[in-house]
Amino acid sequence: MISGQTAKRADEVTADHVLIAHFLYVLFVVGSLPAIWIGAWLGLKFVANPWFRYLHLAAILLVVAESLLGIACPLTVWENNLRQIETEAGFIQYWLHLIIFYRVSETVLTVVYIAFAALVAMTFKWVPPRRSNNN
Repeated sequence: MISGQTAKRADEVTADHVLIAHFLYVLFVVGSLPAIWIGAWLGLKFVANPWFRYLHLAAILLVVAESLLGIACPLTVWENNLRQIETEAGFIQYWLHLIIFYRVSETVLTVVYIAFAALVAMTFKWVPPRRSNNN
């Protein structure tokens, strides 16, 4: 049987993993757009990969859909449940929360998400995805 202290520590470690996964998701959504533009400018082939491009578009559209529907991000909910909304933040939690979460209204975030998604969608015209001819 797991003691209460051991179970709490296991929840904290799991919450840190969820937070890291959340950070990587945000990094993928935000970082892919400049990577596509810079990659296109440098003539890098990965920026035209349809799997990468459609996955990127789907990732930001999921964020937009959650925001428009007023649904809290499942990763945030999961992490908060694991942490039981702790008041003392650990090192990983403190820094990643500082990077990921902003103190602005939901309306502002929704507008930013929609504008970013539109920019991602317009990039499909500017830097179109292409299938490789190496079959």
